[in-house]
Amino acid sequence: MPDPSRRPFDPIRRVRGPLLLTRIGIGAENLTRAFWPFWAILLLSLAAVLLRLPTLLPLEMFWASVLACTGGLLWSLWRGVRLFRWPTAADAEQRLDSTIEGRPLSALADRQAIGAGDPASEMVWKAHIRRMTLRLAEARPVHPDLRLSRFDRFGLRYVALTLFVVAALFGSFWRLDTAMPTTVTGSVPVAVGPSWEGWIEPPAYTGQPSLYLADIPPGPLTVPAGSRVDLRLYGEVGALTVAETVSSRTGEVDSAAEPVHSFEIAKPGTLEIMGPNGAAWDIELALDTPPQIAPEGEVQRTASGEMTQPFSAQDDFGVVNARATIRLDLEAVPRRFGLVAEPDPRDPIELELPLPITGVRTAFTEALVEDFSKHPFANLPVTIVFEAEDAAGQIGQAEALSLNALPGRRFFDPLAKSIIEQRRDLLWARVNGPRVARLLRAVSNRPEEIFTVESDYLRTRFIVRQLEAFGAEGPGDEDRAEIAEAMWELALRIEEGDLSDAMARLRRAQERLSEAMKDGATDEEIAELMQELREAMADVMRQMAEQMQNQNMPQQDMADMQELSGQDLEDLLQQLQELMEQGRMDEAQALLDQLAQMMQNMQMAQGGQQGQSSPGQQALQGLQETLRDQQDLSDESFQGMQGQQGQQGQQGQQGQGGQQGQGQQGQGQQGQGQGQQGQGQGQQGQGQQPGQSLSDQLADRQRALSNELERQRDGLPGIGPGSDEARRSLDEAGRAMDNAEDALRSDDLAGAMESQAEAMDRLRDGIQSLGEELAENQQQGQGQQGQSAGTGGQNGRRDPLGRDQGGEGRLGTRDNILQNEDVYRRAQDLLEELRRRSGEQARPEEELDYLRRLLDRF
Repeated sequence: MPDPSRRPFDPIRRVRGPLLLTRIGIGAENLTRAFWPFWAILLLSLAAVLLRLPTLLPLEMFWASVLACTGGLLWSLWRGVRLFRWPTAADAEQRLDSTIEGRPLSALADRQAIGAGDPASEMVWKAHIRRMTLRLAEARPVHPDLRLSRFDRFGLRYVALTLFVVAALFGSFWRLDTAMPTTVTGSVPVAVGPSWEGWIEPPAYTGQPSLYLADIPPGPLTVPAGSRVDLRLYGEVGALTVAETVSSRTGEVDSAAEPVHSFEIAKPGTLEIMGPNGAAWDIELALDTPPQIAPEGEVQRTASGEMTQPFSAQDDFGVVNARATIRLDLEAVPRRFGLVAEPDPRDPIELELPLPITGVRTAFTEALVEDFSKHPFANLPVTIVFEAEDAAGQIGQAEALSLNALPGRRFFDPLAKSIIEQRRDLLWARVNGPRVARLLRAVSNRPEEIFTVESDYLRTRFIVRQLEAFGAEGPGDEDRAEIAEAMWELALRIEEGDLSDAMARLRRAQERLSEAMKDGATDEEIAELMQELREAMADVMRQMAEQMQNQNMPQQDMADMQELSGQDLEDLLQQLQELMEQGRMDEAQALLDQLAQMMQNMQMAQGGQQGQSSPGQQALQGLQETLRDQQDLSDESFQGMQGQQGQQGQQGQQGQGGQQGQGQQGQGQQGQGQGQQGQGQGQQGQGQQPGQSLSDQLADRQRALSNELERQRDGLPGIGPGSDEARRSLDEAGRAMDNAEDALRSDDLAGAMESQAEAMDRLRDGIQSLGEELAENQQQGQGQQGQSAGTGGQNGRRDPLGRDQGGEGRLGTRDNILQNEDVYRRAQDLLEELRRRSGEQARPEEELDYLRRLLDRF
């Protein structure tokens, strides 16, 4: 039977690898802990030498520092040798054994002391040995503990390492021989031979590097104007001197023997360093031409008055600023009518031109995009001068561009055109004020034949009274600007008008185009009339869409009309233009008749759209009827005022007309409900009272209309913020009606008309607010209905990009919008607008920063 106390194998052989690595790790620990002061002092000493700190010390302190560093190194080295001990095998075994559960190395080295010879006890012992042997497979090398925080509590080793890294990056290993100080406190400098250094730094805008003169051989040297020269002379004063003829320095000039020279090169000449190892250069200036700028192509204009004038600019090193100056060409102005008077002094228009945000500016093409419709120079001959400036301050100027008329908004309505012409005359010279007042009064002499909206007439008369109040000298600058703004808004109201006006413009454009084809007009005239037809048709389609939205028509109908507007009408217009260019006038006339019939059918289809009325829609229709009644009442007040101004023979007829209109008003209100029907009958009865004056009759009707408005206001449904805004507008309209009633009872028809005009304006505001609220609610309801039904992608709804919007939120399109030419044009327009706005320095800094980030991305 074998002796159980004998070890069957050597366990050290199984863990020889982990034991060796553990022993090396313990040695690294001992080495680090013993010699870390030596390494710290050594790194500090090297850092001081690399940074040439000893050259800044007096000689005595230098040697004291050397002795201190040497002593510290010797002490730390002796300390490390004394403390360092290479670990033994037993140390490694103990470290490794402590990391294994059960300490198997110690267990395998034990012998059985009790129970030897007992079979049961020996079996237990052998099982213990086998278990410990298996645990040897878990042996792994022990990682050394190299942390020194217990020994270096102040982190001196990190300070030394940081200083050494900085010295290695910014110091020099090649000048260690010069790290020793060359002077002694109280002694004279050590004699060295004369030497010099010099640099030529070109201006920053050139982007050229600096030149080190010591590396440039003497001879010709070409540099940009404005380059800066810096020279340093070393050695005995007077051994080296500087002579130059390139700086154009005047006044007190430093001595040629000064150790430091700094000046700018302003002209060609010579630069010479005279003395031992001197050099000389013939300086020539690099050519820097002024920037060039010129307009490209012809000026483009839109019907709304926006002008676009492309231009190109170039410079050797880049354009830093560009501007355009627009001046009135007084010699080319036709001095007639209101332009006969001497014009008031007016500053020219100065504009900052857009520059590329990204990329180089040595050569580029941009466009000036502005709208001068409201400016006094609009539609008058002007000259445009483009200027560009480079970083050197040189300015390049283009030849003046003459325009027969500065582009502005085009007005087609004769009344609007006449008001705009008088506005131009008023801005031309303030002395034209009385003349403008007389012409406006003459234009408005027969308002029933000229004005389609009575409020436009009231605005015109108000402007006339303002001008007449200033007398022969005319209004001042502030008053003139205010009146000009009022005239502009009045002309826009008359020009845009309602749908009937737009249809009239369209019919007039069609008739003019038809007459031009019959008379054999030129291509230029045909193109102008085609443009007028396109603008009139676009105006009709826009106003049709607005009316359909205000009337809460189904989205499918609006989508059909947009589809017709975007496809059929454009195709017909393009075909019509091609037929006229080919001279096929008969076919063009037939197509024009077809186009007129199509527009008429669209108008009739729009008028035939009917649907179920919600309470909000009923309230909206009632307010619209009240607005018409107020309009009729205001017209009769106007007729009454005409009778007071001199038409005595027609006064009785106007009274009969007022009674007839009153009866019509009562009939019109019968369709609004039982309350309105009774109100209309009451008004009709009042209009038949004998012996009552016209003013009293109108006042009674105004009171009845105010009561009806109060009833409608109280009955408005609370559907959202829009109804609250409409209720506030109706409150103001009610107060204006009360003022009109008081004026009528005082027989002040003019004052009553002003209050009635205000009441109509507030009524329109209320109708608009209520209509927008109803349209928004209807769109939300349709969206929810389409989502629940799962057919949202087939209801014809589209997003702002013209894509079909599905019920599940997905967007799609039947058209490849990325290949559409209009998309690229629109993207270019947006980019140009961003560039223009980014060049306006008056905008807030946050907005400018946002615009720059947008331009950096695109």
